[in-house]
Amino acid sequence: MTFLSGLSAFPITPADASGRVDVVTLRQLVGRLASAGVDSIGLLGSTGIYMYLSRAERRRALEAALEEVAGRTPAIAGIGALRTDEAVRLAQDAKAIGAAAGLLSAASYLPLSEDEVFEHFSTVARESNLPIVIYDNPGTTHFQFTPDLVARLAKVPGIAAIKNPGWDPESTGKLLADQRAIVPPGFSIGCSSDWTATETMIAGADIWYSVLGGLLTDVCLRIVRAAQRGDAGEARRLNREIAPIWDLFRQYSSFRTVYALADLLGLCHVEPPRPILPLPEEAKHQIAAQLAKLTTQTHPAG
Repeated sequence: MTFLSGLSAFPITPADASGRVDVVTLRQLVGRLASAGVDSIGLLGSTGIYMYLSRAERRRALEAALEEVAGRTPAIAGIGALRTDEAVRLAQDAKAIGAAAGLLSAASYLPLSEDEVFEHFSTVARESNLPIVIYDNPGTTHFQFTPDLVARLAKVPGIAAIKNPGWDPESTGKLLADQRAIVPPGFSIGCSSDWTATETMIAGADIWYSVLGGLLTDVCLRIVRAAQRGDAGEARRLNREIAPIWDLFRQYSSFRTVYALADLLGLCHVEPPRPILPLPEEAKHQIAAQLAKLTTQTHPAG
């Protein structure tokens, strides 16, 4: 699946206080990503507030976004849910609407065993016929995919890729090689945690699932293209230019920071879903100051 490579940009899902998606603004956000030439668009990921939206609103968001980018850019849709039957229905919705793949996390209220996660993922893949990307996100799910579990899941028909959490730059090469050794050929290995992604792409990861790519698209694309052509020096130079953004992500979380960035860039004027609060004004001023220091080359595409 060639679309599971390159840059997958994850935009905000704009919604009001009641959880009603602003489909007009969402169309604008995904339209600019498609025009910028990203390899795929990640809809309803963590930044896309998937766990804060009803099934009906997730459908509305996907229908609007996929209508906007139809024929231009494939979309990966978040299909995570607490219950397996709900995740199956969300995956079936995503496939029917036209998503190219589903992003599935091990979301749960109670701690899950590896066997429970295996059955959850296998059932969703089998009953939806939608290609599945394993979303390893222990920071929110508190579940860590072990190599043994990844190897088991990679053999399940329909499970096609993994979105890994951030890896320490010093160990990313070994971890990537270790994971390659346990998955079948063609299985896509991707990275998350934007501030570590450059080194992981340089080491040979297939795809960067990027939060910042949903906003500062141009510079993220150029990092990916440099890594793909083997120009590690250029990829690192570009990454250094936006290092202040990574500092903000670590300080305030990427989720809260991108809401502030989207507002400052004039792309989307919404607040995160409650109980998450917007950043205080002092933090917003800090983000604005760092944004102003970036070169014109890092301004958003479109």
